[in-house]
Amino acid sequence: MHVSLRGLIVMAASTLLPTHALPQSARDIRGPSALVAIENEAPPKLIVDAPLAGPLALGRVFIQYRTENLRVVPVFGAGALQVSPRIGHVHVTVDDAPWHFVDASGETIIVVGLKPGPHEVLIELADPTHKVIDAKRLSFMIPQPPRSQ
Repeated sequence: MHVSLRGLIVMAASTLLPTHALPQSARDIRGPSALVAIENEAPPKLIVDAPLAGPLALGRVFIQYRTENLRVVPVFGAGALQVSPRIGHVHVTVDDAPWHFVDASGETIIVVGLKPGPHEVLIELADPTHKVIDAKRLSFMIPQPPRSQ
């Protein structure tokens, strides 16, 4: 029986590489193009992760979030309500403060300077006129700093 080197390579590749895995497209990862209007857009959704454990142990709150069916951008006002795909931003309220800050970057939210103990952060997905569309509330504990000896 004669097997060529090419045949061995093909056999090895077919046993080592999964044949059922399909590559993901850019649309699968990033969503629809921002350059084409979307008819009958699905409702916006806010997905928020718990604060990252490493920074939290050091007293810093790093919260990652993402949105579905809405792009987070720094564009505001009633005229922006007509944009498709839909755009908006997030409001961040710490410990039920009477004020909030706005994030229009779409990046990780960072809160520092909180005292050790329990805290809560409210993240609200808002349209360009600041009307809240979706919201998530996170509770977490800032640990006591280690005592230096």
